[in-house]
Amino acid sequence: MYNTDLPTRAELPTSAQLKRSTFIAALTALALLVSVVMPSEYAIDLTGAGRLLGLTRMGEIKTQLAAEAAADEMASAKASAERMTQMVPPAELMARMDRIENLLVALTAEQPASQPSPTGEAIAQDNVTVGEIAPAEALPVNPSAAPQVAEIPAEAPAPTTGRRDEMSFTLTPGQGIEVKLVMRQGAKANFSWTADGGVVNFETHGDGGGQSVSYEKGRSVPADEGAIEAAFDGNHGWFWRNRGDSDVTLTIQTEGDYIDIKRMI
Repeated sequence: MYNTDLPTRAELPTSAQLKRSTFIAALTALALLVSVVMPSEYAIDLTGAGRLLGLTRMGEIKTQLAAEAAADEMASAKASAERMTQMVPPAELMARMDRIENLLVALTAEQPASQPSPTGEAIAQDNVTVGEIAPAEALPVNPSAAPQVAEIPAEAPAPTTGRRDEMSFTLTPGQGIEVKLVMRQGAKANFSWTADGGVVNFETHGDGGGQSVSYEKGRSVPADEGAIEAAFDGNHGWFWRNRGDSDVTLTIQTEGDYIDIKRMI
């Protein structure tokens, strides 16, 4: 078996050569950091080479997406906290509960005051001890005097009523805004929004009851329209951010089966 000969002292690099190689490697790493890594990751271009190579634009997109993700997370957390502290049952549900309660009270009041015991013995109410059977008296039968049972008409389900709204906002450069529809699961609402004076980044999403869903996302969009079908009970709507250099007037029109529309942030 042949083993490689050990190098002689003359063949080994000197201390000066090692220092020179280390210095060259450090300069190369520094040049790559300044010209490639910083522009592409953080949009920091100290030499201008990143913009010539198209790396600065890549870094701007990354930082923009990171800022939008952080803003969306903060907005969702704030909205969830507000819903937990201000959760109120819908007015329609409360009205139905009141009607049911009134119906139960009316039915209870119509029940006879005397009920037969399980053993077949009558329990009298006036001067008759328990276990005695009061003599029955023959009473003339008067059909007109027979108790009449009032018929309570069955309540027809309330028809689904849609609503229509329109809202306008002015977004300054870098500003974001969120608008949500309060919807029940399966409800549908049509929408149409336009950005006058520029374009916006947007996300259509929903949250409520510990659930969240993302319906659609877009970047540099001047307008959009369509329909939202609520995946669960909660708030469903849009978040827009103006990434341009001038003000943008955002106008949204909604129509459909939703309880309320409100601006979250």
